[in-house]
Parts: sequence; C-alpha cells; structure tokens
Amino acid sequence: MRRRSPPDRNTRGLNTPAQLLALDEAALDHVEEHGGPGLLWFWESDSPWVVVGYGQSIAREVHVEACQRDGIPIFRRCSGGGTVVQGRGCLNYGLALPIAADPELESITGANRWIMERQRRAMATLLSGVVTVEGHTDLAVDGRKFSGNAQRRKRTALLFHGTFLHHFDLPCIARWLAFPSAQPGYRSSRDHLEFVTNTHLDPARIETALKETWSTLDHTLPEEVHTRIPALIESRYGRPEWHSSR
Repeated sequence: MRRRSPPDRNTRGLNTPAQLLALDEAALDHVEEHGGPGLLWFWESDSPWVVVGYGQSIAREVHVEACQRDGIPIFRRCSGGGTVVQGRGCLNYGLALPIAADPELESITGANRWIMERQRRAMATLLSGVVTVEGHTDLAVDGRKFSGNAQRRKRTALLFHGTFLHHFDLPCIARWLAFPSAQPGYRSSRDHLEFVTNTHLDPARIETALKETWSTLDHTLPEEVHTRIPALIESRYGRPEWHSSR
C-alpha cells in the first residue's frame, strides 16, 4: 500500500493551485524584505494540475486539448524551469534563502551547484542507486529523473523550489505534457516514461532528510508569509489571463 506523508505540514491547509503557487512567491518576498536564516516548506497537491515555467509557452509545452478533455487546469509559476504535472505522489519543497548566506549564492550557476549538491547528498542516503545531479537542476537515480528544480532571484534573496516523485501516476505526464522544447543532454530524447521514475519512498522520509540538510533554516512559515498570499492571488495566480499570457 502506498504510504502518504502527514497532510498537515507547515502550509496550514493551503491546497488550491493558486494558493500553493502564491505561497512560494510570498516566502521569497518575506526573506527579501526581512532577511533571517531562510525558510523551508513542503506541499503536495491532492488533485492534478499542470504548471509551466514563467517564460514558457503553454501551447508549446502542454497538450492543451487533452488537459481540457480531462478537466486539468494549467497554471504558471514565478520561476523558470520546465513544465510539470502536480498531484498526489509529487512532493514539493521550497527554499527561500538570503543571498548573503554563502558566496556561491551570488550567481545562478553557483546557487544551482551549491543547493543541488546538498539535495543530492540528502537523497543518496535514502536511495540504493547512484544519485546524480544532471542538467544543472535535475536529480536522477541510475540515469532517470526523479526531481526537477527551478530558481527565481531578487536583489537579496532567492527562491529555489522543486519536486520529488515518490508514488506519482507517471503515464499522466505523457498524456498532458508535450515533449519539452528544451532538454538536458542526459535525456537523450527519451520519452517521458523512459526518462522519469518514482523513488517509491515514503515522502515523510524525504522531508526528514531535507530538514536535516537545511537544519539552520526556519521550518515554520512566519504569519506574514500567509498574509501576503491573498494579494498575490488577486494580482497574479487567481487571474487566468496571467497564466495564459505566453
């Protein structure tokens, strides 16, 4: 039987796509304005939906007609990276970090390297295969991707967030997503089902490993993060025209 992580994380009942996407940006804005050690949080959607990277074209990256037939909504996030399907079996994490925390965080490339190596080490303690960083912001086990990540930067803080496939319905990825417009070299033109894999881990174990890796961060979201969410929904994440703007 598939094991589920505890439903009550530090996201306090946020569950709609607009709320969850706004949460990531609200946490970044909080660290940008107030500093501190940084924040770590987790969420997992109970229902499936598609989210594209900030600069991506929905028409290019998504099988729009299939999503419409299946009632799958399509959203846009504030960071770059590729298009993903959200839903049960896909654990999401977010890091909001002050750039001054380490010299590596002063550049996109340095931040990718610094954060992804820590993520790799954490997951290597849980998986029996060879865990590698691929394509700058993917994690793979024995050459198959199980985690994709993306970054958004402001003047004094950055958001680094991503996914971990643990018991996801992998065939729905091919049903709702086109072959990506950009692929890392290690993909070698493999289709979705040949390229991705589930970790088959209890997601609570993943959360514990990341909390240990990022033990100096605050794992409780400040109240101000939650109070920022409605305005972000009103201005962006609750507006269909914002999501479909490219």
